Amino acid sequence: QVQLVESGGGLVQIGGSLRLSCSASGRTFNSSPMAWFRQVSGKEREFIASINWNGGRTNYADFVKERFTISRDNAKNAVFLQMISLKPEDTAVYYCAASSRPEASAPVGISDYWYWGQGTQVTVSS
Repeated sequence: QVQLVESGGGLVQIGGSLRLSCSASGRTFNSSPMAWFRQVSGKEREFIASINWNGGRTNYADFVKERFTISRDNAKNAVFLQMISLKPEDTAVYYCAASSRPEASAPVGISDYWYWGQGTQVTVSS
């Protein structure tokens, strides 16, 4: 059974930092892109960042550029999201996702990803 498990979420003050981790089990994703999305209750899930199989290509949503960094460790079958300068509007449930097929790109669409984690809550408050 394939599982993606996120960790590292929590409550942080405005301007603070968090590092989210996503650990995969049940299969390896060393040749597949992985990504982070987030969702606020009542709103659609939105793309944050994606990374291709070897980390050579990344894509970011405009609202997180310069603040968030996606990375991966294929030896650990894991993907990470380093977040700095957090704002109240970053409050959401954060999900990691993995593609089911090997490709060199870093897609940005929800439909590009087959496997999803259960999410971790990030709350940014003063």
